[in-house]
Amino acid sequence: MEMAHDNLASSWSTKLPAGHTRVRISRGGPRWLPAGSYKSYSAFFPGKWFKSVSSLEYLDLYNAMLTKLDPKRVVDELEALAPNPTMLCFESAKDIEAGICYCHRHLAAQWLEDSLGIKVEEVGHPDLPRFRYLRGQHLTAPSYARRERVDLFP
Repeated sequence: MEMAHDNLASSWSTKLPAGHTRVRISRGGPRWLPAGSYKSYSAFFPGKWFKSVSSLEYLDLYNAMLTKLDPKRVVDELEALAPNPTMLCFESAKDIEAGICYCHRHLAAQWLEDSLGIKVEEVGHPDLPRFRYLRGQHLTAPSYARRERVDLFP
């Protein structure tokens, strides 16, 4: 069952539809945007390791960060920043679609979707193959689907 959070989205630093608020989740801010034209959400910033590890290590490290967060609280905090928060990073949808790269904004989006049953759409690219690059590297795309707890000793 999908929860109603139709106002969450992701994008690279491109023009957004009216009413969307830029929320950077990258370590650095977009230099071409004026100060104050975006909010920041540091809980999703990758660690200092972000440019120095392999894709597999990156996934492990970023996933470890996500396990320390409460997805419901994250959504509440994003929505408290401003209306229609749109998580931003630098990798373009064109490069992601071509399988040239992947972006941690999609790890965060997938985590929110799988954890809460919501949809976090890429602005202007609703069917973007988020993890084409990872699959091309023979890495399993992340899945954060909740698993039912089985009590082996009731």
